[in-house]
Amino acid sequence: MATEAQIVPSRIASINPATGEVLREFDCAGEAEVRAAVARARAAQPGWNALGISARNDVLRRFQQVLQKRKSDVAHLITREAGKPVGEALVTEVVVALDATRFCIQNAPAVLRGERLHYGNPAMRAKTGRILHEPWGVVGIIAPWNYPFSIPASEMVAALAMGNAVVLKPSEFTPLCAIELVGLLSAAGLPQGVVEVVVGDGGTGAALLASNIDKIIFTGSVATGKRVAAAAAARLLPAVLELGGKDPMIVLEDANVNVASSGAIWGAFVNAGQTCLSVERCYVVRRHYERFAALCAEKAAKLRVGNGLDANTDVGPLIHERQLQVVEEQVNDALARGARLLAGGKRLPELGANFYAPTVLADVNHSMRIMREETFGPVLPIMAVADEAEAVRLANDSEFGLAASVWTGNTLRGERIAAELQAGTVMINDAVTCFGISEAPHGGVKSSGLGRTHGRAGLEEMVRPKFVDSDALGRVRRPWWYGYGPGFEAQMAGFADWLFARGISKRVKGALKSSGAMLRKKL
Repeated sequence: MATEAQIVPSRIASINPATGEVLREFDCAGEAEVRAAVARARAAQPGWNALGISARNDVLRRFQQVLQKRKSDVAHLITREAGKPVGEALVTEVVVALDATRFCIQNAPAVLRGERLHYGNPAMRAKTGRILHEPWGVVGIIAPWNYPFSIPASEMVAALAMGNAVVLKPSEFTPLCAIELVGLLSAAGLPQGVVEVVVGDGGTGAALLASNIDKIIFTGSVATGKRVAAAAAARLLPAVLELGGKDPMIVLEDANVNVASSGAIWGAFVNAGQTCLSVERCYVVRRHYERFAALCAEKAAKLRVGNGLDANTDVGPLIHERQLQVVEEQVNDALARGARLLAGGKRLPELGANFYAPTVLADVNHSMRIMREETFGPVLPIMAVADEAEAVRLANDSEFGLAASVWTGNTLRGERIAAELQAGTVMINDAVTCFGISEAPHGGVKSSGLGRTHGRAGLEEMVRPKFVDSDALGRVRRPWWYGYGPGFEAQMAGFADWLFARGISKRVKGALKSSGAMLRKKL
């Protein structure tokens, strides 16, 4: 048996997906290191919470300022580690993080202020009640690789604003982005220990889940999310799970086809399709089907694929070859089942191991994996539908329910259809950008997860409610306390009549009947 000195920790490497360059190697944090990080966060949390929301917001404002000044450096780091174009990293990662911070600064005070309750029961009129919101304590965040800066940043600033400490476990593919994020918070004056980062693989994530945290926020695959949910349930650990999607796009006969096709192209290929909110299924009414498909193919062919550090690049690489293989297998399955290839459909080895051409498929159907499984790659499958009803039925025919979009010239019609779609978010005449709306809750239904991040709902996930009741009749025994006796049943029946019987006479009789409860001797 190996001694502790002989145990060699597992290692991970941050690799530029465009070039294969090893950016940095790390030893994976083991159970002892994770426990120590959580202990440091727990020790720091009471002092951080005691500072109050005003002082915490001062730190977040400084973080916002530091990030704004270093935005270009941060965007370039994201590109080197995750592959997306620098401009895209700025708008989908840095700007999202800046705005999420703005939202938390502006809205956390109102949530923490609490809420006064007004009691409708006449028997409770001597009472006053308030709902307070208290931080959980230490929140664990397991972040994904596809948006390695904006996702953990938006979750982290919400947790910090509400008085929590955070232990962040980034994806093993993008640890440098997380380290940079924590460094920016430290530069903004965040007290030591309030945020800890533990770098490693799945074993490190499992150790964080098993540690002394108070809540877990997980973003990742359905399969891993189910394991996280099972482990959390075993110890009654509260969890928020964002588990991806297979987002449908519906194009109706009154839509602007040129605009909708451009929206579909960006929605399907932003971040090389590695976005939980990507357009992964497109349903188009037959009137526009061929023209829409042709426009998408034409526009996809114009996209420039390459290294995200190249200013001319529109679409960067996939994160690793395993993800490319998933995309390739789904496309090949669709073609074998009768789909029509309009653009792309192949690797681009001349650019590197992880590049795949933006792909447009027509004549797809729900027998194909491409329409049922999350693809997470640069593929736009387009299916013809007879009408609105068929589009809605097919859109709902999925285990996922993260987001959807409806493209129409009639906003009221779009809102009516939105009510019929099984999704956490529905956008009308837009796609994907809902993640950049800090006021909007982010999360889904069905296999897309549990709970919400972002918006007021996201702030409320970072606190637990406490109800405080004060009674002005502190010297009076309550009529329902012990000392029941033989008349107690009739008194309580009268009490119920006084409160809820229909008709004044019945309620007056009930009040008289229950009055004896005030006079009887109580313990």
